[in-house]
Amino acid sequence: METYAAVVLAGGAARRMGGVDKPALPVGGRPMRDRVLAAVADATPRVLVGAADVVPMGVRVVREDPPGGGPVAAAAAGLALLGPGTTLVALLAADLPLLTRAAIGDLLHHLAGPPPAEIPGGDPPSAQPARVGTTGGERRPDGACFVDGDGRRQSLCGVWRVTALRAALHRLTVERGGTLSGAPVRALLAGLVVREVPWSGEGPPPWFDCDTDEDVRRAEEWAR
Repeated sequence: METYAAVVLAGGAARRMGGVDKPALPVGGRPMRDRVLAAVADATPRVLVGAADVVPMGVRVVREDPPGGGPVAAAAAGLALLGPGTTLVALLAADLPLLTRAAIGDLLHHLAGPPPAEIPGGDPPSAQPARVGTTGGERRPDGACFVDGDGRRQSLCGVWRVTALRAALHRLTVERGGTLSGAPVRALLAGLVVREVPWSGEGPPPWFDCDTDEDVRRAEEWAR
């Protein structure tokens, strides 16, 4: 598996859960953020963006600017800690308690794979499912992320080329007059070539995020 870094975003306000420290909520006896960090235990470095008193050994912690500025500002803070030799990064929400190393490996495999060849008599590569959101041609993907059963991108459960993300962050900063606070993830990824990956492995979907108390209960049942 190719060397990669991981940036885990843990600074959300969890408004639908009363403002609790959602990533610290336990699933299967472990905080959700620790379960996500365990899924990327082979990443170097591992960066947690958000407030955290205790983290696993070797994990670097940083805050987004301003604190509570949203996932794009958090992604920028995390990427700022990556060295110049880092080419790939897993960009992950901290509320993905069902994420596994196998799922990350699947994303890395899809990102490293060649662009799909055009199917004779079929759709051009830009219209084939593996490259939804591309602009055509044979450009390699800038990232790979899971999609759910309804085809919705789970953008914060993906792996990305660091150069592509940094260029997108620069573009968006200029477009927004120098600030990334409040910027939506879809604006960051606009224009990137994204390889969309349906989950075909065993077990619950690794992209399942916990936005409500009911989601946490469901994840707990799956994690048993």
